[in-house]
Amino acid sequence: MASALIVYAHPAHQRSRANRALLDRISDLHNVTVHDLYETYPDFFIDVEAEQALLLEHDLIVIQHPVYWYNMPALLREWQDLVLEYGYAYGRQQQKLAGKGMWVVMTAGAPEHTYSETGVNERPLSDYFLHYPRMANVCHLDMKPTFEIYHGRHTEDATLEEAAEQYRSRLLSYLKELSNHA
Repeated sequence: MASALIVYAHPAHQRSRANRALLDRISDLHNVTVHDLYETYPDFFIDVEAEQALLLEHDLIVIQHPVYWYNMPALLREWQDLVLEYGYAYGRQQQKLAGKGMWVVMTAGAPEHTYSETGVNERPLSDYFLHYPRMANVCHLDMKPTFEIYHGRHTEDATLEEAAEQYRSRLLSYLKELSNHA
């Protein structure tokens, strides 16, 4: 069966209700590795070679993070800049991640309606993350539809459990799909 690497970046995991629920729901999956960047690199000194090797060992790369000021957390940006370098992730003949799946999972503290033309954020959440499809294209990754949870801190328990089950189901579906194409 295919395997997934969850590149998880949350600077305050202990306070995250939504991300904890998602990760708890998949904790029993043996072919899924949760790689917490803030736990691994509290000093922000990223071991680029180790990270690149870890990516090569997995079929699906899941980038999971909360939305911080319309962006990804700082350490994830640092990881992306250093690890997905020219000659490894992209370049004329050095596309070592080509053909792998990529799935972005984001949690936002605000309600979904605030991410609309009439909401306080004036546009959909996806408009703030146009770099992900570009990254997938340049690295020749098969990008899956983004998974988003809104208002995570204030969502009812039953709704959050349902979202966590959808997350698990979609993750398993993508892994099965990748296994069938191998």
